[in-house]
Amino acid sequence: MAATDFKDYYQVLGINKNASADEIKQAYRKLARKYHPDLNPGDKTAEARFKEINEAQEVLSDPEKRRKYDQYGQYWQQVGQGGAAPGGAGTGVDFGGFDFSQYGNFEEFINEMLGRTAGGRTRSSYSYRTTAPGGFGGFADSGYGDVPAQDSEAAIALSFSEAFHGTQKQFRIGNETVKVRIPAGAKTGSRLRIKGKGQPSPFSGQRGDLYLNIELQPHSLFKFQGDNLVAEIPITPEEAVLGAEIAVPTPEGKVTMKVPPGVNSGQSLRLKGKGWRKPNRQRSDLMVKLKIVTPKNLSQTEREYYQKIQQASSYNPRQSLENLRL
Repeated sequence: MAATDFKDYYQVLGINKNASADEIKQAYRKLARKYHPDLNPGDKTAEARFKEINEAQEVLSDPEKRRKYDQYGQYWQQVGQGGAAPGGAGTGVDFGGFDFSQYGNFEEFINEMLGRTAGGRTRSSYSYRTTAPGGFGGFADSGYGDVPAQDSEAAIALSFSEAFHGTQKQFRIGNETVKVRIPAGAKTGSRLRIKGKGQPSPFSGQRGDLYLNIELQPHSLFKFQGDNLVAEIPITPEEAVLGAEIAVPTPEGKVTMKVPPGVNSGQSLRLKGKGWRKPNRQRSDLMVKLKIVTPKNLSQTEREYYQKIQQASSYNPRQSLENLRL
C-alpha cells in the first residue's frame, strides 16, 4: 500500500486513539446515520464517505485488527500474509518500535517467534495456522482453542411506514445478496440479528452474526415519546373554548376525537391503543398535543364577532400576574 493510500481510521470516525469500544460504536452510528445512502440518494460523495466509515468501523471494532493497525499502521493487512516485509529487507523501517528489517518476510518472523525451524516444525508445544489474506493469524492448541468468528454491525434506515407495517430489505454482503424481513414495530435503537452473515474466523472460516441497527427517518407529524407516539394537532380558538369533535391522523388512518371545552394550547389528550406496534402485538398510545392556531385573514363578519366577544368578555388570563414583583 502506498503511503498516500493510508487512511487514518481514527480520523475517519472523528475519535482519538484511546477511544473505547463504546465510543467507537457511538461515533460509527452517528456518522452512519448522517451519510447512509438511503438518506442521501444519488450523492456519490456521501456514498463514498459511508463506505469509508464502515471500513474504519470494521477494523477498529475488532480488537485484533485494531491492535495490528495500531502497531503496523498502513501495512497492518500485510502482516501474516507471508509476503515481503513492508519496504523490503534491509530498509530499517521501524513498525511500532519493532524492527522487521532483519527478516526477509513475515513468515521468517513468525518462524522465529514460534521457534520453528526452516521446515516449519516447531520447538514448542504451540502450533500456528496460516490464515486467509488480510489476517495475521494467531496461536492455537488444544488448550487455547481457535479465535472465534467475529460479529458485524451495520445501520439500516427505515421510513415510519416501513417500520410500522414491517418490510423486506435486500442488500449485498461482499458477493452475496441477503434478504431480510424486518418485523412490524421496529424503531430507532432496535437491533436485528442475522445469523451467519458476520465476519468469518480466519482459522475455521465460521462466520459470526450480523446485527442491523434500525434508524427511523424523521416523520412530518409523528414523533416518539418513550413507547408512545406524539402528534401535534392544530385547533381553532372557538374549538378550544367551546369544545369540538376533530379528525386526528393515526398510523392506520384518521379517527374522531372529542376535544373538551376550555382546553389550553400545549395540552395533551390520549388516544389509547392508537400508537406504535409492540412486540406482543399490542399498541402503545397516541398522545395528541393541541396547538391553538389563530386565523390570519378574517372576513369582516368574523372580525365583528371577535370584537363583540372581546368587548363582552370579562376573562383576564393575566390577572394573577398583575401584582407580580421581584
